[in-house]
Amino acid sequence: MKKITLILAIALLPLTGFSQSIFDKFEDMDHVGSVIVNKGMIDLLTTIGSLEDDKEAKDFVEMARGIDGIKVFITENKGVAADMSATVRKYLRSSSLEELMRVKDKDVNVKFYIRNGKKKDHVTELLMFVSGLKNMDVDVNGRKFETVLVSMTGDIDLNQISALTKKMDLPQELNKAGKHNR
Repeated sequence: MKKITLILAIALLPLTGFSQSIFDKFEDMDHVGSVIVNKGMIDLLTTIGSLEDDKEAKDFVEMARGIDGIKVFITENKGVAADMSATVRKYLRSSSLEELMRVKDKDVNVKFYIRNGKKKDHVTELLMFVSGLKNMDVDVNGRKFETVLVSMTGDIDLNQISALTKKMDLPQELNKAGKHNR
C-alpha cells in the first residue's frame, strides 16, 4: 500500500503547480539578464504608497493583484538566443497557448501567446517573445540585446496591461497585446 501511495504521489507531483517553468534554466545562464517577480513581491508592490489621488496607481494595483509571477529574460548572445527560441517552440508544442498576435518590423519579430482565462479579455498566461533586436538601436546600459522573453502568469486583464508596463518598466510591446480585441 505504501508503494502505491508513493508511486501515486510521484506521478501527481508535476500537477501540483510548482512555480518552476521550462524557462527557469535561463535564470542562471551566463549572457542572460533576468528579472523574476514573484507573487509576494507583487503583493508588496500593491500595498505600498498612497493610492487616493493616483488613478494610474489604482489601475496598476487592480491588475497586479491577479498576477502570480513575471519572468523576463534578455540576452545579447546569439547562441543563447537560439536556445531561447528552441525552448519557446518546445513550450508552445506542449502547452495550450494560442498565438494572440505577431509584429514584424525589419529584422525584429515580436510574438504574443496567451492561455485564455475564465473571463473575456482575461488570460492565465501571457508569453511575449522578441527576437532580432541586435540590429535595431535598442541600447540598455551599453548592451544591445538580441532576444527578450517575457512570461506572465495569473489572472491577467489584457485591457490593463499598459498600467503594468509603465509601472514596472516592462517592454512597451506588451501594450499592443492589451489593445487586441478578442
